[in-house]
This record gives sequence, C-alpha cells and structure tokens, in this order.
Amino acid sequence: MPTAMTPQLKDGDHCMVVAGTHKGKSGIARDLNVSKTGHLTITVVQANGERFKTLGRNVVVAK
Repeated sequence: MPTAMTPQLKDGDHCMVVAGTHKGKSGIARDLNVSKTGHLTITVVQANGERFKTLGRNVVVAK
C-alpha cells in the first residue's frame, strides 16, 4: 500500500502518482496540506509546469 511511504514525503521531493485520476504522472511535490478531515493533499508540479492536486495516499516518493 502506498500510504506507508507517504509520511516520508516532503515539500520539494520528486514523487510518482500510483493511483487515482492522475495515475502515471510524476513531478515535484509542493503545497502539502492536511485537510479538516485529516487527509493529506499535495500539489504536484510536472516538468512542463502543469500543476494538479492529488491525495497523499495516491503518491509514492521517487528516488
């Protein structure tokens, strides 16, 4: 399960989306936020400058 790796995620880390709408995309993690319901949300900035938001449970840190 990818959620085991999510606590290691920090602002500026390269990450890959492994589930959800943006599955297969990767980029730099920015703007990490914990919502009122307790879910981690992340803005991912791709190499081409495109940004999208996803949940932390859908992301793993890429090495």
